[in-house]
Amino acid sequence: MPVASGVVAELFQAPKGTRDVLPPESDRWQRLVAVFAGVMGRAAYGLVQSPMFEDIGVFQRLGEGTEVVRKEMYDFYDKGDRRLALRPEGTASVVRAFNQHRPTVPWKVWYLTPCFRYEEPQAGRFRQHHQVGAEAIGSADPDLDIEVIALQHDFYRALGLSHLSLRLNSMGSPGDRQAYAERLATWLGQRLGDLDEADRANVADHPLRVLDSKRERTVAVVADAPRITDHLSDEAAAHFARVQAGLDALGVAYEIDSRLVRGLDYYTHSTWEFAAGALTSAQNAVGGGGRYDGLAESLGGKPAPGVGFGAGIERILLAADAEEALLDTAASVDVFVVDVTGGGAGRNLTFELRRNGISADRAFDARSMKAQMKVADRSGARLALLVGEEELAAGTVTLRDLRSGGSQTALARGDVVHEVAARLAR
Repeated sequence: MPVASGVVAELFQAPKGTRDVLPPESDRWQRLVAVFAGVMGRAAYGLVQSPMFEDIGVFQRLGEGTEVVRKEMYDFYDKGDRRLALRPEGTASVVRAFNQHRPTVPWKVWYLTPCFRYEEPQAGRFRQHHQVGAEAIGSADPDLDIEVIALQHDFYRALGLSHLSLRLNSMGSPGDRQAYAERLATWLGQRLGDLDEADRANVADHPLRVLDSKRERTVAVVADAPRITDHLSDEAAAHFARVQAGLDALGVAYEIDSRLVRGLDYYTHSTWEFAAGALTSAQNAVGGGGRYDGLAESLGGKPAPGVGFGAGIERILLAADAEEALLDTAASVDVFVVDVTGGGAGRNLTFELRRNGISADRAFDARSMKAQMKVADRSGARLALLVGEEELAAGTVTLRDLRSGGSQTALARGDVVHEVAARLAR
């Protein structure tokens, strides 16, 4: 309904915990995604796209006791009275898609997705944040753990990040995990009064989450807790040893952290987290992952072991800012076309350049030569092509080099694309 005359319309803003990403910042997002796609593509991982919302049961399998499921999911009933939820993380949807379509294994895919969690916004983590990630499903081979971890490492390096640390742990087999959880619950129960009050409720049913707590009182207590790596089965110990040997062979540095359990219930065997040393320690994680050998079954599928990771784009870009990496931005266009003869010549020339692989832009609204040249200078273009009445009558175009003092050359209209391509190649 139109706003009544004299009534000031409400100025809407992005909801709390979300943000708009505008050019030129969005150029860095594009470059980050392009680097990720290149790293994963060279390893034969293909792009997977899945819905942003799923049946809520898909995400409830992450663990009923997790904060993600209990408090943070955006869930709703649709008009068909189906209970759905916006995706809080990337892995569950990919595994659901694997179960549904049963592709050839190992199924190696990467994704780019928004994730939604109703939590208090923090540095580099919003209620709608964005992840790139990868999953490899259908093999229990520890070499696949090594591949995924090393690819994540190489992605960060390709972005120019160098101040990174990798923490690595093993959750063992499902049996190891269950036995350790019982042992840990008993140990924590004897120290219940020393824990932060907010963590005490997890001791009986979700003791592993107590290890994941960042609250000071709890952190001090669990420093002496039993270590799961001291209680691995022979099979799990051999798996973990193979992962460590492979990372050593590939030159991927890491440290063993037996307190690293990650926040979701589906992890088995390898778990890991990358942290950016250039960020404050409380909010410095830039991505992590692990093996999840029982998740496909918990989502109704046949047994299919898997391993993968997710990495937050916003947090990665904070780390890049802190390290002054990924800062160089290429000009948005190579050529800017200035036309003061009505716009038709500039329109045609601009599209001819684009169709020959040259990035080009132009001004609109029949602005003056001076106004259009200001826009050309702001565009970052290297070259400007000028069309005035004299050029239009003579069938020529004036080429101006915007980076060499404005030197100019008159070109025949038919020679423009060839000459521009040659100039840009030099």
